[in-house]
Amino acid sequence: MALTGRATLLAALGTLPVGLWGPSWTGILAVNAPLALACACDFALATPVRRLGLTRSGDTSVRLGEPADVDLTITNPSGRALRADLRDAWPPSSWQPGSEYTASRHRLAVPPGERRRVTTRLRPTRRGDHEADRVTVRSYGPLGLFTRQGSHKVPWSLRVLPPFASRKHLPSKLARLRELDGRTSVLTRGQGTEFDSLREYVPGDDTRSIDWRATARHSHVAVRTWRPERDRHILIVLDTGRTSAGRVGDAPRLDASMDAALLLAALASRAGDRVDLLAYDRRVRALVQGRSAGDVLPSMVNALATLEPELVETDARSLTSTALHTAPRASLLVLLTSLDTAPIEEGLLPVLPRLTKRHKVLVASVADPHIEEMAASRGTAEAVYDAASAAQSQSERHRTAEQLRNRGVTVVDATPHALAPALADAYLALKSAGRL
Repeated sequence: MALTGRATLLAALGTLPVGLWGPSWTGILAVNAPLALACACDFALATPVRRLGLTRSGDTSVRLGEPADVDLTITNPSGRALRADLRDAWPPSSWQPGSEYTASRHRLAVPPGERRRVTTRLRPTRRGDHEADRVTVRSYGPLGLFTRQGSHKVPWSLRVLPPFASRKHLPSKLARLRELDGRTSVLTRGQGTEFDSLREYVPGDDTRSIDWRATARHSHVAVRTWRPERDRHILIVLDTGRTSAGRVGDAPRLDASMDAALLLAALASRAGDRVDLLAYDRRVRALVQGRSAGDVLPSMVNALATLEPELVETDARSLTSTALHTAPRASLLVLLTSLDTAPIEEGLLPVLPRLTKRHKVLVASVADPHIEEMAASRGTAEAVYDAASAAQSQSERHRTAEQLRNRGVTVVDATPHALAPALADAYLALKSAGRL
């Protein structure tokens, strides 16, 4: 309880003769009894805050960067009107910079026995679970001389999901997928294709596609058509080790990798393929496995919401063993990791044969656009040195990617905004070529 009106009282008594200021408040209050009585009445008439009833409702999840509204209902069970200021406290990352003061504070007026609702608008700046802190209420008396103050714990959790900015590319990728998925059938059977239908032969068709048994049953020559095989298994592996913590632009590499993983999962599930997710560094950080096509994307988004980079070196051997255990049959293994020379040459390359022996492997990595800008800079001696350093970094990165390609690995290396569509295109290219 805060007696904030005390300063007002002392200011009012400040004009009294100095001799009246004694060691006891009794003498002072006896001289100015009406003011003391007014203060006592003001304090007594201030609505008690401990008896207030507070409940929450509203949003429980939101995408990063979007607003969320959390409602707070205040019930006044007393027989006095409540005039109060309220502060709804949340972690600092729940607000845009500079907006916490205006968004978290509310002025209340609740008649006796009634309830009122206030809304706190959050706009989180970080993924993960945001837990509500205390609700502090400062109740004013009728004269505003004294207040009663207290805090209530009103639990509420808001899960902030990945923004999935690359979903804008999904319609164009699905349109391309429809061209592969039976709408545009092919006549030549290859690895990764399955029988689609029979149709009448037209001049120019490959004669090897003629189905002689079907032709014998009909009055026309029938040919077989094929389509890319469905129900393939895709395992997306997110490297959450120290290299994923490096910032590219204004976000960690892990965030761009997560966005690319979500677009690939949405596309592959629409294609009829089964998609699993594994996040790993030295242990499993997230696992989404065995979900239906309609449930895989929500499950992945929820699992990735609380995922953060770990400042440890990724154990490539343990990651390989876990991936092989998660995908025991032939699959497309998509590894989102760094193309830095040391982690690849010392970690991934020694264990890569274990993966390529059973799976088709695709490695995707986030490139730093600032390196490209440095490589193109000229004009001053400092800019030339920057360009030389950037060119050396790009050369090492290209050499690492070439080492992976020589071992049968498909490599996608793109900037954060281009990585998701580039990875989706690589998946569609593999599916079109029948290499899944």
